[in-house]
Amino acid sequence: MSANGGTKAIVAALLANVGIAVTKFIAFLLTGSSSMLAESIHSVADSGNQGLLLLGGKRAKREATPQHPFGYGRERYIYAFIVSIVLFSVGGLFALYEAYHKWHEGGGIEEYKAVPVVVLVVAIIMESFSFRTAIKESNHVRGNQSWVKFVRRAKAPELPVVLLEDLGALVGLVFALFGVSMTLITGDGVWDALGTAMIGVLLVAIAIILAIETKSLLLGEGAETHDVAAIEKAITEGPEVERIIHMKTLYLGPEELMVAAKIGVSARHSAEELARGINTVEARIRAAVPTARVIYLEPDIYSAAAASAGTGTAAHTAVPGSETEPGDVAGRAGG
Repeated sequence: MSANGGTKAIVAALLANVGIAVTKFIAFLLTGSSSMLAESIHSVADSGNQGLLLLGGKRAKREATPQHPFGYGRERYIYAFIVSIVLFSVGGLFALYEAYHKWHEGGGIEEYKAVPVVVLVVAIIMESFSFRTAIKESNHVRGNQSWVKFVRRAKAPELPVVLLEDLGALVGLVFALFGVSMTLITGDGVWDALGTAMIGVLLVAIAIILAIETKSLLLGEGAETHDVAAIEKAITEGPEVERIIHMKTLYLGPEELMVAAKIGVSARHSAEELARGINTVEARIRAAVPTARVIYLEPDIYSAAAASAGTGTAAHTAVPGSETEPGDVAGRAGG
């Protein structure tokens, strides 16, 4: 996923939310509408979330260290997970708390009655531009996937987070407009409380979805099926490797995939031929899947008899005059 596209969408959402938050809060001070207060806090939370995503993206670019030899790419997942917590607690739970009090206190909007409606309509227009930017940037990398699959399968968290936040913001604004309009028409503040509660439920639902998807990335996800197939083809399509004994993949960050595989090679290869062959295979893997930046290939001598006997996939006959196994003679190679 394009990091630049994600950053552009985040900045667009941040600028929109800062402006919207200020206008909503002014409208709340003038009218006392709980829906406007809930939406104000929602926009403040969203602004903070976009700041967290930008911070995570910046920190993820740090160079690898001895303590963190694979770098800091997954830090973007950590900040995306924090975003879900902020959205749940600051946005969703606060809205539900405010709805509860407004429901019991009642009271309509007595002054500046047109202000919240105007503010909400303007906010919907501004949020629509932010949402449009997120959609446009996502389409560059979404391919033929549905939107649901894109959110679930994306390895870079920024665009899915911004998409869900902007969608939630637009729907929340509609809920707020409904609550405020019905309160102005009926003079009953219960409608305002209902709109606030709807906003709270919406934000909690979005936060839970984000938390579930980001948790999966934090735990570690492997490559998609088509990328696994491309890597397997790249390994076996040349004469260097007889078969793949087993292989595992893991995303170290949104744009960095680790590939670790034990490969079956011919026992007739010299160490020099083996090393040259592994380098060739690594080059094919990177050409097939550019995100495969960390590759470990362990050569071994495959034994069908050992595999069928359940004693392992490598040959276990010791080399005469040696304490090592044939697979260990070649050793491990990778780049």
